[in-house]
Amino acid sequence: MDQTYSFCPKCQSTMQLKEDGYNHCVSSDCAFVQYQNPTPVVAAVIEYGDKQVLLGHNRAWPQQWFGLITGFLERHEHPDECVLREVKEEVGLDGTIESFIGHYTFKRMNQVILAYHVKAEGDIILDDELDEVKIVPFDKVKTWPAGTGKALNDFLTNLGYEVEEVLFSKA
Repeated sequence: MDQTYSFCPKCQSTMQLKEDGYNHCVSSDCAFVQYQNPTPVVAAVIEYGDKQVLLGHNRAWPQQWFGLITGFLERHEHPDECVLREVKEEVGLDGTIESFIGHYTFKRMNQVILAYHVKAEGDIILDDELDEVKIVPFDKVKTWPAGTGKALNDFLTNLGYEVEEVLFSKA
């Protein structure tokens, strides 16, 4: 979640939201602007087996929510390396990148998602972030209307599948 500064982290003067939509230091001696740039995240549409996608359940999510394997880029890390690292860390699988699907915004979390099609094999070993996975045939996958759901929708649509989109509900 974004945090808007009340005071400048450089000179401690008051911050003010200006017409350009950014939070500026009011001191004429300081040029600090709080841009709140989005955080880069990778997402893997993991093809596991023949025309099946692996979806993971994060322990912190409501029971019925499953999603793509995602992760934050580390300092100096290339997104290609990051997505394969995240697949290995979160589900224990060795993967190969088949294609770059696209980039997507996730406004609620102020993220830019770089989505990849990754083929993976091996035995699934969950890290402590996930508590369950589902393996779903491409023709049975339901997507969601935000962030990684759009990437999964684009991936399947580009393969010729008609995709049902559902809303996340907490019930």
